[in-house]
Amino acid sequence: MERKGIAVVAVGGNALIKDKAHQTVQDQYDAAKDTMKHIVDMIEKGWDVVITHGNGPQVGFILRRSEIAKDVLHEVPLDYCGADTQGAIGYMFQRALDNEFKRRGLKKEAATVVTQTVVSKDDPAFINPTKPIGSFMEETEAKTRAEKDGWTVVEDAGRGWRRVVPSPMPERIVEANVIDSLIKAGIIVVGVGGGGIPVIENDQGDIEGIEAVIDKDFGSSLLAKMIDADLFVISTAVEKVAINFNTPDEKWLDKMTVAEAKQYIEEGHFAPGSMLPKVQAIIQFLENGGKKALITDPEHIGEALDGKTGTWILP
Repeated sequence: MERKGIAVVAVGGNALIKDKAHQTVQDQYDAAKDTMKHIVDMIEKGWDVVITHGNGPQVGFILRRSEIAKDVLHEVPLDYCGADTQGAIGYMFQRALDNEFKRRGLKKEAATVVTQTVVSKDDPAFINPTKPIGSFMEETEAKTRAEKDGWTVVEDAGRGWRRVVPSPMPERIVEANVIDSLIKAGIIVVGVGGGGIPVIENDQGDIEGIEAVIDKDFGSSLLAKMIDADLFVISTAVEKVAINFNTPDEKWLDKMTVAEAKQYIEEGHFAPGSMLPKVQAIIQFLENGGKKALITDPEHIGEALDGKTGTWILP
């Protein structure tokens, strides 16, 4: 097998939860199994792959269980929720990968690295928390938690009150060297789940977990830079990126340059919380020395690597 290089593949929420009717643990494993088959196609083509992933719904499930049980058991801090989900999702991915390797006769192994991501304690996001987490609450409960536990709570479009936490920009992946060593040894790595567990360095230089959420795509972009990846893939729910999306002038893109991507962002083509952070994360990777990046859905990763589909982004 000719080695093509190192690829960081960031898989989106549809890699685990396809729709609201399929959210159980078994449903998530079945979805993971489908996605991992497409990534093994990539591995079979000679790529050494680091798989990163989101964890928003899974963290939400843990928080909800924790909130329901709070009168019986201690609640789970957000950074520990991140660690829990990295382990559980890593287990699902490893099991699916190992089974697929065996089916294809590939002598490959997979490992999960519980990953911490350092952010600046001076990041402006800490002044203005915006990321909703956990359950909806009545106003009385929300204000009680705000006073008692120091939560920031907001009213969410008439649907109830929710807790919001900061979403700071990642600055360093603590385990980047570990991931780099494993991938260079031929191990397929699952890491940087949920963008990494957010941590800060205190005045003594020690690492402390914090209540925050890191964007998965920005965390993946940073890892790709730190391990000098040859390719950054964002696997999402669409085969290609579009401009004028959902309008009569909709146009699907085969490729774009960083300059074109910036122009499309300025013109408002990419929705915040959807395609915008994906394109921004890729721009960040390419402007920091990355060679090429790809956006497509899991089913088309193989064809996209052969140049038949997907949207390629180049410097």
